[in-house]
Parts: sequence; structure tokens; C-alpha cells
Amino acid sequence: MRTMISLRSRAVHVAGVALMLAIPAAAVALAAGVADAQSAQAQTALQVSLDRHWMAYGQKLAVTGNASGSNAGRRLLLEYAPNRGAWTVVGSGSVGSGGRFRLVAPMRQSGSVRVIAVPGGSSSRAAVSAELTPGSGAAIPASTPKGVVVAAKMVSGSGPLDTLAGQHVAVFGTLLPRRVGRVVRLELGTGRGWRPVAAARTQANGHFVLRYTPSSTGASAVRVRFGGDAFNVAARGRGRRLTAYRDSVASWYDDGGSTACGFHAGMGVANVSLPCGTHVTFRYGGRTVTATVDDRGPYVGGREWDLNQNTAGALGFNGVDTVWSSR
Repeated sequence: MRTMISLRSRAVHVAGVALMLAIPAAAVALAAGVADAQSAQAQTALQVSLDRHWMAYGQKLAVTGNASGSNAGRRLLLEYAPNRGAWTVVGSGSVGSGGRFRLVAPMRQSGSVRVIAVPGGSSSRAAVSAELTPGSGAAIPASTPKGVVVAAKMVSGSGPLDTLAGQHVAVFGTLLPRRVGRVVRLELGTGRGWRPVAAARTQANGHFVLRYTPSSTGASAVRVRFGGDAFNVAARGRGRRLTAYRDSVASWYDDGGSTACGFHAGMGVANVSLPCGTHVTFRYGGRTVTATVDDRGPYVGGREWDLNQNTAGALGFNGVDTVWSSR
């Protein structure tokens, strides 16, 4: 009797050991299956490519990818999020018959983009799913966000700027996208590069006004520049010519005879002391002319310039009057 009980105990013990060995094996197999499924899912995750990562303001970004042919017709949304901002829809499209798709949207600020799907053909943003579901039933995650860098756009004048030395000149413009409080600067060209001479902040509509007061006469190059911020990288406006003048008195004469400098300039001017060949810019009645010193004079008190007939005609000048001169 004891022998039979002992044999039964041994049998139970062996079965128990076998069961204990079988449970871990099943758990390992189950875990492996889950891992394989997750690996397969990761391998088939929705992949997208950007045709560019850096672009000018308003330039269109094209996002392409493949969602497998079983998703043909599925509606896709292109979403954009500014740095530290929420996602918004900026474009849409559908998966083609071969699984390929292409979504396009203009970019105005730096940030990130991603592609997500609308389940069941819905166009409602509230119903958007972060997954695509191919025929196999395995979930394909939405695309990983990809960064884009967008330059701001500077809109400002391109014509010459004229003012009297000691008086300010105003430079107007707009920085896009329109945001309040963005810093823009007016830079003056020098032989060693560009030097900031004025700064201002944009208004809510993106407009700004820069005011600069040149201390002396002469011409120089200026430009407006935005150094960049969290929303956009740097941008600058076109270079412009700034001329600072002073008031002076001029008359005019016909230089049909010989000149003290030994040559006749087409646009000529006589001056007592400036070297022959010196260029001087005159502004009068809204007109501007650059003349060359080719003679001496005038010798009448209070007058500094004698404009030849060509220079006077181009300015619409007659008699004796005050002009703006760059020297």
C-alpha cells in the first residue's frame, strides 16, 4: 500500500515539475510573439520624406510617402506645429492606388510636420486617428514629426533715401509672418561690413518704422535686417542708397567756353575749391542729378555752385536758388 502511494506521489511530483517547466516556455513563446508583432509593426511604420527642410517664407513643402496599396483612397492630413505649439491641419490628400501619397502645403514658420489619417473617410479633425490600418489588421503608426526651417520675409522699399544731415530719415517695412514685437534693425554699410544704426519692433500687423539721423553729408548703403527668433530664421531687405545732403546756394551758367579743369563734363558744375573730377549729387524740386566738378567758380558771395546748362536743365533749375548738395 505504501509502495502504491509512493508511486502515485512520484507521478504527481513529476507532472508538477513538467507543468512548471511548460508555463515559462509558453510565457516566453507568447512574449516572443508580441515582440515579433511589435517589431513587424515598427518595420511597417508610415514613412515620409520632405523635398526640403529649409525654405523661404510661403514656399511650398511637399511630403511624400507610402501607406501600402490596401489603404488606397484613405484620406490623409498634413499637420504642422510651431516650436512649442499645437498641431494644426495645413494640407490634405489621399493614398493612391499603389499606396503612394503626396501632400503639399506652404510653410510660413519654422516647426514640425507629420502625416495622419482620417478613419472611415471622415473629414472631421475630431475623428482623426493617429494610425493607418492595412488589410493585415496590424496598425501602422502615423509618421514621425520632421522639422522644417522657414525664413521670415522682409518687405521694404528699394529706392534711394534722401535727407538732410542732422535730420532723420524714416524707413518703413513689413516683416512676414505678421507678429508683434519682433526686432528689426537698420544697418549701415561700411568698409568692414554692416553696422546697426537703428532698431525697432514690429506692430501686430508686422509693420515697422526705423528712424536714422546721419551726422554728415555723403552717400552710403543701408539695409533692413531681421536676426531671427523662435518662429523664423533671419531675413533682410534689399540694399538701398542713402544720401545725406546739406543746404547750399547755386546759380547756373553756360560753359560753352574753356573750363579751368581742361575738360567739359556732360553734367558739369563749377566750384571754387573741390578737386577737378569730384562727383557731387544735387537734389532740387524732387529731382536728383550727379554732376562732376569741371570748372572754378562762382565768385559771387554766398553762392557755392555754378551748375552748367545740362545739370541745371536736368534739375529743372533756373536762376539762383537753394539746392541740396552731397558735399
